[in-house]
Amino acid sequence: MSLLRSAFPWIFFTALVSTSWKAAAIAAAVSSLVIVVQKRRAGTGWEDLILDVGTLLYFVLVAAIASVSPHSSLQPYSGAGSHAFLGLVAWFGIAVRKPFTMAFAKQSTPKEIWAEPRFLKVNMIITTFWASMFIITAPLIALAYHATHKSLAASLVQLIGLAVAGFLTVRYAAHARAKGAALAAGNSAA
Repeated sequence: MSLLRSAFPWIFFTALVSTSWKAAAIAAAVSSLVIVVQKRRAGTGWEDLILDVGTLLYFVLVAAIASVSPHSSLQPYSGAGSHAFLGLVAWFGIAVRKPFTMAFAKQSTPKEIWAEPRFLKVNMIITTFWASMFIITAPLIALAYHATHKSLAASLVQLIGLAVAGFLTVRYAAHARAKGAALAAGNSAA
């Protein structure tokens, strides 16, 4: 549920952006703030809020730009900008050894595993998939829009990038679980 909740600002923005770039950005920023506050009140540590805080910062920045320049030439490139920004957020999490995927992985992993080096390693790798996808697709999204002046082409590039990263996440997580089970079985047999 936390993954879906973290996606709400992006859903609001996507749903409203064709009506008003400024209203979409403000709604996304407000929903991001609400999510961060709710998660903090629920006891979530800052290290597990890297993606949520990054989302909040992005939408505050977009809301500021949209407020100052409602017809900015940046508006059609907000999809590319969001991927670039999320890529930077993901790489930041990797740099400080707090990959954003850990917050989601903790929801389906026993607490005693969280401190294991392998848990961090798996999440560093999965976050690297996402960080790479965001950074690689950002210019491709911009090029798709620029070449066609249609948001559909840019949206398709976004969806393909997200699908690839999602596929790699599922595959690698399954591989890591199988490897962990094999290691546990080997240790219990000894």
